[in-house]
Amino acid sequence: MIRTFVKKYHIFTHITLITVILIVGAPVIFGFIISTQSPIEVFSYPPKLTPGSHFSNYQKAWKQVNMGRMMFNSAYCAIMVGFGKFIISVLAAFAFTHFKFKGKQFWFLLILITLMLPIPVRIVPLFEIVSDLKWVDTYWGLIVPFLASATGTFLFRQHFLTIPSELTDAAKIDGCGPIRFLFQILIPLSKNTICAFAVIEFVYIWNQYLWPLIVVNSDHMKVVQIGIKMLINTEAMNNWGVIMAGVLIALIPPLIVFFVMQKSFMRGFGFMREK
Repeated sequence: MIRTFVKKYHIFTHITLITVILIVGAPVIFGFIISTQSPIEVFSYPPKLTPGSHFSNYQKAWKQVNMGRMMFNSAYCAIMVGFGKFIISVLAAFAFTHFKFKGKQFWFLLILITLMLPIPVRIVPLFEIVSDLKWVDTYWGLIVPFLASATGTFLFRQHFLTIPSELTDAAKIDGCGPIRFLFQILIPLSKNTICAFAVIEFVYIWNQYLWPLIVVNSDHMKVVQIGIKMLINTEAMNNWGVIMAGVLIALIPPLIVFFVMQKSFMRGFGFMREK
């Protein structure tokens, strides 16, 4: 009887998980179906829930708005911002965890408060600064405003606090200086946290729309999210097959980054459960 109950429980669990996966993945599945259909098939009633034969929609979406160039811009900005944020966040977190200075808690709280500032409050003065620096329509204007990261500082600070103090003391006894301790001990021990941070920042920058829309004017500097909006305008809101093809193309790089770093991403938040 117990075996029968356990077997039925496992079957129920699997059915529940499959159902949840289908519900979560339904927008992507439905988007793929639409991306292979003609406008007539998209607006047919009852709706056609099987893939069509118009795979040329992907080629059209790619060429229509120079999607390749825009994906390069988004990827370049995401990589550079991620690397810059990593350096700044690690150094800030290291200072907050391994050095004593006046007002340390106050300054850390001040950093966290920046997370509560709405984007519309910051965007006008930020644009004025970027404009004064002649960074409008440049990579500098797309990258530099995102380099400071309260999220990264908090993430690495919490991770560094889980490092045993005995390890720090042993390093000091062996004559290991702060910088050497950071790069030779702390950073190698933070691989999973770094990967988690990289995934978060890549997806965050890749999905940026409002700031690039404001700071970029020329076509060769536009990012992929603006490209999707341009597709909607170009196709006059009726050829959703091409539009959805462009959306799915833009979805590929973040998915690749996530699946490559999936295990490290999940382990990167393990310290929150352990602490």
